[in-house]
Amino acid sequence: MAKRDYYEVLGLKRNASEADLKSAFRKLAKEHHPDKNPGDKNAEQLFKEINEAYETLKDPQKRAAYDQFGHAAFEGGRGPGGPGGFGPDFASSMSDIFDDLFGEFMGGRRGGGGQRQRSGRERGADLRYNMEISLSDAYTGKNAEIVVPTSVACETCSGTGAKAGTKPATCPTCAGHGKVRASQGFFTIERTCPACHGRGEVIQDPCTTCSGSGRVTKERKLAVNIPAGVEDGTRIRLAGEGEAGLRGGPAGDLYIFLSIKPHEFFQRDGADIFCKVPIAMTTAALGGQIDVPTVEGSITRVKVPEGTETGKQFRLRGKGMPVLRSKVTGDMYIQVDVETPKNLTRRQRELLEEFEKESHKETSPHSAGFFARMKEFFEGKG
Repeated sequence: MAKRDYYEVLGLKRNASEADLKSAFRKLAKEHHPDKNPGDKNAEQLFKEINEAYETLKDPQKRAAYDQFGHAAFEGGRGPGGPGGFGPDFASSMSDIFDDLFGEFMGGRRGGGGQRQRSGRERGADLRYNMEISLSDAYTGKNAEIVVPTSVACETCSGTGAKAGTKPATCPTCAGHGKVRASQGFFTIERTCPACHGRGEVIQDPCTTCSGSGRVTKERKLAVNIPAGVEDGTRIRLAGEGEAGLRGGPAGDLYIFLSIKPHEFFQRDGADIFCKVPIAMTTAALGGQIDVPTVEGSITRVKVPEGTETGKQFRLRGKGMPVLRSKVTGDMYIQVDVETPKNLTRRQRELLEEFEKESHKETSPHSAGFFARMKEFFEGKG
């Protein structure tokens, strides 16, 4: 039976672009794939025919020969891929189909628009750096410098791992592909090359400085910009500042984890600041003014009304912490703690005793009311 025209097989015109070829191939191969048509010999034959047409037309040289001589350009063999049309190139095209058919079940398609990506050079590891800052630094933000011990690209070999004047050689086992293939029935199985571990290259004459790894350990000074409003546990990412990759591979990232030191006066809750301030009993009873510190480093005056009790809070709007990457600022809350007088002089004691004699329910309503209710309770039980 005469072979059909390859363009006819793919449903394309002779001026079809490479993108048209690939699109038509994927669509037809998915439609007629044996796994989608189990037991259908016709579908299996069509699948082989589609693959053979695509393997020829995707190669510019083979396509030019086919356009000029037709099928006669490949007489003497059973197809562009060798016997049966299932040569080394078949696995390459099959991998594209597997990406489309099974990619969603295996964690999504590979990068680069579905094209295969060979990790010839390993990415460096990500690093973590713990940094402690003060509450004042978190309020204003700061530019800091840190020293990080990490792996950097070897200057002697420029990160290649090969001795100066030489360069890595193509792996003879996988021919630089980083993967080797083995046929297993109808399918071709692909695995990482055991000789080069997927890099596609081998170091025949390693660099004496880095022993062929392409990197050395060194301390690096890095500038870190800490924005205003950061909270305890905030993470800052410095892209590409992590460990250098093996043999010229891309560097990992550096993650800075911030912790904020406890403050002597302030407690933080999100964007709000709380400050507990002790005041004299006379100030609480008679009223007055107190000076309190703020997180911005200034002193502000707070008016205390007469009869203020322990636990009373005063709100200072806009005196809290800035909210990260916004123009919003929290508030500050002053909580007073009325202090009981100690170490009284004889005259002070006399004055308080006189005050106690003159006291009545109106001056201490809470205590008077409590004891009155307690008396009624026990009398009622009796």
